[in-house]
Amino acid sequence: MTIWTPPLPGHGPRYRELADAIAAAAASGELATGAKLPPQRRLADALGVTVGTVTRAYALAEQRGVVSARVGSGTYVRDAGAPHQAFDHVRRVAPDSGIVDLSLSLPPPHPQREASLARAMHSIQQDPALLRAAIDYQPEAGQSWQRTVISDWLATLGRAVPAEELLINQGGMHGIFLSLSALLSPGERLAAERLTYPGLISGLQQLSLKSVAVAHDEEGIDIDALARAFEQQPFRALYVMPDCHNPTTARLSEARRRALVALARERQFWLIEDDIHPQLDEAPLTPLCRLAPECTVTLFSVAKVLGGGLRVGAMRAPQALHGRLIAALRAQSWMPPPLMASLVCRWIESGDAATLLHWQREELDWRFDRAMQILGEFSPRGRRGGFYLWLALPGELRTSHVVAQLQAQQVNVSTAESFCLGSVSAPQAIRVCISAADSREALERALQVIATTLGDPDPMLWQTV
Repeated sequence: MTIWTPPLPGHGPRYRELADAIAAAAASGELATGAKLPPQRRLADALGVTVGTVTRAYALAEQRGVVSARVGSGTYVRDAGAPHQAFDHVRRVAPDSGIVDLSLSLPPPHPQREASLARAMHSIQQDPALLRAAIDYQPEAGQSWQRTVISDWLATLGRAVPAEELLINQGGMHGIFLSLSALLSPGERLAAERLTYPGLISGLQQLSLKSVAVAHDEEGIDIDALARAFEQQPFRALYVMPDCHNPTTARLSEARRRALVALARERQFWLIEDDIHPQLDEAPLTPLCRLAPECTVTLFSVAKVLGGGLRVGAMRAPQALHGRLIAALRAQSWMPPPLMASLVCRWIESGDAATLLHWQREELDWRFDRAMQILGEFSPRGRRGGFYLWLALPGELRTSHVVAQLQAQQVNVSTAESFCLGSVSAPQAIRVCISAADSREALERALQVIATTLGDPDPMLWQTV
């Protein structure tokens, strides 16, 4: 069987020539939208190049938005007019649709959230000095009083961070992008767990960075595997979620935190600590930034308490790194919007944020306990006070089959595919965001649907005659 074999003129790196050929063939229609590219080894043999060359070419074509890789399936030509998105993060379900969307990690809805926002906005409206500041240029790292307020707020969450070590940014995703921009150059490697936050994957693609996928288990990232990975593919930084791994909910044990810090110091790589879930109802473990402040950048956000639409967060970094982070921030957005940062700070100063967090903790505890009651026989993994559960599918069930059944019953969940780093194969598992349901009643209905579907699923096509 003949496979698509483009000519490579030999005027530059072979992988780049192949990526250019893929783009040209897609633009001309020689490779139609949806067409599957040849298996890498077969194309390598046909072209007389290494498999690594084809792998690099396919990765570059994906970074350019020409193709998309589907784990376990292959690489396909994308529709040139379709948006290039590594993951969906926007709520697309209409409130009156009847669909219970448990696919997004959102704080539980409460009218107090909107009421508190209105009071904070009114407070700023009555303050001429804040209004003037809101339309003026500000320091790149945010105003000093804003950093003090956020520092005090973090201390109440068990994260005592000096205000002078903080930089205000536009949320957790922005913090990731700033960290990658400041710490790595195009072509350098970043390590992360095999399953990781899709926003990180998107940032790596945008910045043309390479990834190293590392094994992890119930105690978090495998330190021995991390050391082996460094020997084989030295990396510049490691991204890790110590307190509540997304999506598996694993928590990095105290012993592994200390082993990780020792390894980072020995091999001299940076730690990017994603700490947007400091409100979990568990005995606190030592943050990485306290164990190794000289080589750790820690990311915080108000998205999981006040609301993601505010786009306000902060990052803690050693002073030696502030210049590079500020340069990256200035290049991307000049400064964090002072109005939004002031709005969040007034919300915190009023005490409304603490009241909302207290309610949220109680609500999440109730939702977690109820979810474990309904889904307990399927051994979901989760943390009390957390936003989601991780559920490995029983028996021979396939994720695509289960998700289709749930959608037919108006329940949405997340699959593992969008969390897979690089070419990692997706496990047969789903993430269930118990925080996202609009009410307790809606959550209970959705959980019952999930339990029924897993306990008595419709037969898969291969099981029928």
